[in-house]
Amino acid sequence: MHVPADKSNRRIQLTRGFTARSNLDMSHMDTLKYINDPIHGYISLDDYALRFIDTPQFQRLRHLKQLGTSFEHCIGTSFLANNVVTGLKERQPELDINERDIRCVTLAGLCHDLGHGPFSHVFDNEFIPRARPGLSWSHEEGSKMMLQYAIDDNHIDIDTDDVKFIKQLILGTKATSIGTEKMFLFDIVANKRNGVDVDKFDYIQRDCYNVGVKSSYDFSRLMLNSREAYNLTEMFHTRYSLHKRVYAHPAAKAIEFMLIDAMLIADPVLELSQAVLDPERYLYLTDEIVRDIERSREPELETARAILRRLQKRELYKLVDEFILPPELSSIADSRIVKFRSDNDDFTERDVLVDINRMHYGMKNENPVEHINFYSKYNGDEKFPIASELISACVPNKYEELIIRIFTRDPAKSKQIQRAARRLMVTFNSSPFIASSPLKSITPNRGLTFPDSMDEPDIKKRRLDFSAKPDCAEEQALSKL
Repeated sequence: MHVPADKSNRRIQLTRGFTARSNLDMSHMDTLKYINDPIHGYISLDDYALRFIDTPQFQRLRHLKQLGTSFEHCIGTSFLANNVVTGLKERQPELDINERDIRCVTLAGLCHDLGHGPFSHVFDNEFIPRARPGLSWSHEEGSKMMLQYAIDDNHIDIDTDDVKFIKQLILGTKATSIGTEKMFLFDIVANKRNGVDVDKFDYIQRDCYNVGVKSSYDFSRLMLNSREAYNLTEMFHTRYSLHKRVYAHPAAKAIEFMLIDAMLIADPVLELSQAVLDPERYLYLTDEIVRDIERSREPELETARAILRRLQKRELYKLVDEFILPPELSSIADSRIVKFRSDNDDFTERDVLVDINRMHYGMKNENPVEHINFYSKYNGDEKFPIASELISACVPNKYEELIIRIFTRDPAKSKQIQRAARRLMVTFNSSPFIASSPLKSITPNRGLTFPDSMDEPDIKKRRLDFSAKPDCAEEQALSKL
């Protein structure tokens, strides 16, 4: 964390023994509400948090599902944000953390995902760029919009400067017009310097819990002990592992492609992409949009309804092939694959979908742990980075990989598209390639980069011949048994 200039040599120490109960103002005990969270246990919600939670804008998050819901994730993030900032106040009073700081950081954690659209990152990373190519929009901007709408629509009494402060905490950047807020507070909810923030603490633990994946890092120790270098490495590795095993699972990606297609077809009729700048319309834009399309009667939505019917029957878009490439080779598009089809192939650009997945530890090919300052156990006044080789000899030396997956909307054309895709891949490198499976099979090329050749191998099965008689030596040996 970045410490104010006049205290730059002081170590920030996180508190020991956080509790779920807020340490803000015990006079509000009669207004506290408690929820039992599967990740953090009992969480107390104070009056100022409930004023935002008990609004249509926040309750909307119940209908935005990731591996859980955005509703529970935001409450968990708020809980952790409150624990961190109150812990800093208790352990280091010289940081001058006041009640306003605690309140605003807690509310930033609570409201940081108010702007998510249907199916979360699929909406702002995939749908909006295609539906409105010239629009620069992110869910963080949507969170600022919905936060302001919640305040205005529900007549929440809050200082204007506090609202500006909360919005900047959500973005993780301090605006020059906001005064003298403490810089380290901007790293708690959305850390843009190295990615160590309470948002990540919560969603990694919550997602691991919801999918039954065991995580090997302990986020509670990260909050208590600033020397946990290897534990931080494990956190970033867990993030990478979730992307590889869960978020970017081929079936999940196939479903995402189908949802995007359905929403793009429905957009001219339902004007989904227009709602991102209109908070009153955005309030009703949730995952329920799928049901709205399914219930619709408009002829223009028949194709979208057909896609969703395929989804219900598990007739997903087909995964044709998969390649692990050097990160710089990302310029693979469906149009390039079409150019490598043979004369007998009848697939078109519309049949091909290319999924480009860059998986990393959060900072592309850099190790984010090397961007974190640590402090000696015996000297809390001097900060220093720790090189990867000093953390463990088994820490990776590469932190980014590029996985290209080829899908098709028409499974009948899978083999044609696979052949063309492999012809394209061979052009990237002239060295011999290793095939993970013969081209006769449509099994994806998992785990290896390039196919050996474009020709179908003549696969001959070995057969045992029980009719042949053993030679004399074998017969003598058998007779002695």
